[in-house]
Amino acid sequence: MISQNFKVFAVEDDPIFSRMLRYLLELDPENEVQIFNKGSEMLNFLHEKPSLVTIDYSLPDTNGADLLKKIKAENPDIPVIVISGQEDITTAVQLLKLGAFDYICKDTELKDRLLNTLRHAKRNESLVTQIELLKEEVSRKYDFEKSIIGQSVAIRRIFSLLEKATGTNITVSITGETGSGKEVVAKAVHYNSQRKSKPFVAVNVAAIPEDLLESELFGYEKGAFTGAVSRRIGKFEEANTGTIFLDEIGEMPLHLQAKILRVLQEREVVRIGGNASVKIDVRVIVATHRNLAEEVKSGNFRQDLYYRLLGLPIHLPPLRDRDNDILILAKHFLDSFTKENKMGAVKISVEAAAKLKKYTYPGNVRELKAVIELASVMSSDGIIEESDIIFDETSANEELLNTEMTLDDYTYRIIRHYLQKYDDNVIQVASKLNIGKSTIYRYLKQMEALGI
Repeated sequence: MISQNFKVFAVEDDPIFSRMLRYLLELDPENEVQIFNKGSEMLNFLHEKPSLVTIDYSLPDTNGADLLKKIKAENPDIPVIVISGQEDITTAVQLLKLGAFDYICKDTELKDRLLNTLRHAKRNESLVTQIELLKEEVSRKYDFEKSIIGQSVAIRRIFSLLEKATGTNITVSITGETGSGKEVVAKAVHYNSQRKSKPFVAVNVAAIPEDLLESELFGYEKGAFTGAVSRRIGKFEEANTGTIFLDEIGEMPLHLQAKILRVLQEREVVRIGGNASVKIDVRVIVATHRNLAEEVKSGNFRQDLYYRLLGLPIHLPPLRDRDNDILILAKHFLDSFTKENKMGAVKISVEAAAKLKKYTYPGNVRELKAVIELASVMSSDGIIEESDIIFDETSANEELLNTEMTLDDYTYRIIRHYLQKYDDNVIQVASKLNIGKSTIYRYLKQMEALGI
């Protein structure tokens, strides 16, 4: 989207040429042209942020190179076209190195060159504007209470920690089960911080083969190994001035942990096959579903790196511990999916809502989203019924055994599973599990008292 007025400052001391320049620039009615006789006069108005500046190389009070430097020092984003009466390749190269947008000679091709360059400048401005709008849209998207859906006590605590995380550049370590929303939280921290207009680079450590991980993170020089036909910057350099998010950091091989530690301590990287160090300014956010303290005790994770990464710890609760957030999230996913697919309004029946609340969600928020989207497709007459809610019971049972809990917690989870499966028929569940009805009621009452 191009602004209504494309403001052009033209610095030209020759009155005849300045009139011609104004004529050419105003061929496009969108352009708002202002002529200056001296470079110093134009600099006094540079705070008005023109869209483009044209300068004569030879002026009574300065030369093109010096004026270009002063413009770029005050606002490096303004494109500057240098117009000269002489065709001097050396001068043109020097000015382009100083940041000139183009170098045009006062010859018979002036009109075509100038108008063509002006079109390029406008196209660039349009792209920059679109990028800024996208960045603003992303920032709004990752407003805490829009990106992290829920009102439970556990989530309100997360909001409080996020407020603290965005005020500084402290390292943030996010823990939680798979599917609990760790990357969403990482993006919320970045896009609400002072670095929100800078890069956010996410790296899933577990998804990259071990033999490729080092080059992916640190980059490499041309010829560093077979297949390295050109230099490539790594993810740390790509994230410079912004944030790097290292997801599943617990899967990082030990030999690379030492290199990561050095990068964090020295704030510099050395590409594979290179000797020169590259300074970086990167905020680090890490996430893992593992207990890193236990990994340190087991010798799988360096203790010095653990303390370096700990920073501000944020633990995301599993969905099963978020009470009514299950239904709030379900409605959010339902509205998003039906709108995206132009399905019209779809509601969740009371029975379906009850079934959603009883399930333990081993896949957490990610699983709930998949369940709701499938239920939307399976529903009829704009209502999701209980039978439309389909869970992956195999996944749930495997997750039950992989999760470390107390015996009481395991027993309660098993009882809840069977109550859901047999429609809260306590007598039938007691028979299936070969336990007394009083045992079932005791566990339910005990867990209710604990707020689970």
